[in-house]
Amino acid sequence: MSLKSFKPTTPSNRYKVLPSFDEITKSKPEKALLEPIRKSGGRNNNGRITTRHIGGGHKFHYRLVDFRRTKQEAATVLAIEYDPNRTCRIALIQYTDGTKSYILAPVGLTVGMTVQSGSNVAPKVGNAMPLKNVPLGTAIHNIEVRPGTGGKIARSAGQQAILSNRDGEYALVKMPSGEIRKFRVECLCTIGQVGNTQHMNESSGKAGRTRWMGIRPTVRGMCMNPVDHPNGGGEGKSKSGGGRQHLKSPWGHVKGQKTRRIRKPSDVFIVQRRKSK
Repeated sequence: MSLKSFKPTTPSNRYKVLPSFDEITKSKPEKALLEPIRKSGGRNNNGRITTRHIGGGHKFHYRLVDFRRTKQEAATVLAIEYDPNRTCRIALIQYTDGTKSYILAPVGLTVGMTVQSGSNVAPKVGNAMPLKNVPLGTAIHNIEVRPGTGGKIARSAGQQAILSNRDGEYALVKMPSGEIRKFRVECLCTIGQVGNTQHMNESSGKAGRTRWMGIRPTVRGMCMNPVDHPNGGGEGKSKSGGGRQHLKSPWGHVKGQKTRRIRKPSDVFIVQRRKSK
């Protein structure tokens, strides 16, 4: 995909960088693969805000994306579509029996190509296969954490993991974060890198576009009063006392510290931590 910039005829156009959507081939989604979404505004079942900065936004439906890829038949790519629920594009595929489905669109997948899932398929872009059959060094995405549960790892725009080695019943995969982790060799994955690789270079250009996406404004804690935030208060930007304490969350948790639980059971599957020296 490519990005497009705009002439600075307005303040919002000056820094606006948006996708060109030239890879999109179908403007309207498949009605049979849609589900309604009821927005929560960041509130739980008690009506309390548990996730801040959520609210408003344009209406949209959820697209039923097939993360399991259990249907082991050849399917033809009918269209590449936009999905408001995720950063990457999705591909509409149709199996030989007429069933339609959505999958994540990797780099290089175009209309008319054939994709398939199974143990004996070729390791080409868009095909889903177990880790035990993937050639070493291949870029993969949509990886299952446990066999049969559906892909969970490397699903956002531009992400890819690399199958680096196999050791008995486990495959060693280098995650997008740099962490090397063990997966069961029976876990399914999809060949290729997730599409829309330029997503990280997009710039909305104005606050209104962010509100269309359902994201509300974020106020810095340092601008608040002491009653509202641990970082609030102070006479100016003092380097010692008021207003310049250690960065904390609104609930007093010091930022910058590791948040992963100590002695988590899944630690046994981590071979090398991310950012390790």
